[in-house]
Amino acid sequence: MKIGILGCGYVGLAVARLWQQMGVSVRVSTTTPARLPELRAIASEALVLRGDDRSALTSFLGDRQVVLLSIGAPNARAYEATYLNTATAIAAVVPHCPALEQLIFTSSYSLYGDRQGAWVTEETEVMPSTPNAEIMAATERALLAAATPSRKICILRLGGIYGPGREISKIFSRIAGQTRPGRGDEASNWVHLDDIVGAIDFARDRSLNGIYNLVNSHPLTVKEVIDLALAKRNLPAVTWDASQPSTRPYNIRVSNQKLRDAGYAFQEPAIGDRDC
Repeated sequence: MKIGILGCGYVGLAVARLWQQMGVSVRVSTTTPARLPELRAIASEALVLRGDDRSALTSFLGDRQVVLLSIGAPNARAYEATYLNTATAIAAVVPHCPALEQLIFTSSYSLYGDRQGAWVTEETEVMPSTPNAEIMAATERALLAAATPSRKICILRLGGIYGPGREISKIFSRIAGQTRPGRGDEASNWVHLDDIVGAIDFARDRSLNGIYNLVNSHPLTVKEVIDLALAKRNLPAVTWDASQPSTRPYNIRVSNQKLRDAGYAFQEPAIGDRDC
């Protein structure tokens, strides 16, 4: 099988390593020329590519049967250029790439907006609450419109990402001992890198089509996550001030039941002391 990975950051790099170990022909891209030596060590080919370069995209996709789109915006102002412009370009060129059977895109659960702690599924209508979430929703629509009976589009809506180098205890260590507004009782949705890699390969192997939530099975509250994280590093706990309104933009519980029903078994179904 011939696979392409557009965007080879934290997630793409881990997926490329897995597929290389499986003996798959992997072509990867980056926007940073200095990363080429690193990427050539874990892929058959590594190229510098801008997502809006339609000619280069056509060449990159060319003979690839499966493509993973796992890009990340360098800052909040770059969402349209990074996500929507790339998706629009891909949608325009895939009709000229007859070998392409499946495109997998790593999206975000933030599209569901704030649901006051209610559960959401893939059937829940998106409710973007920020301009960047609107851009992500438009990105999904552009890619899904490129689906055909012979070309599957799989959207994985990820929770907050943690794993080696992105430990939750490291993420929250900067707020140790602080007083935070609210009670910390909002739900939080995370997913371990191992499950992102595992689910992406599962989606490829099972030729999944459509939208799937990719989050832990058991969402903890913000307070529970922060308490675990700070205890892991023996840092002072956070104090909560319920007299102040919370600044957290989302309070939703995201169900991953659809992905489990498809047959994926989560390696890290909940955040625990060992892996935070």
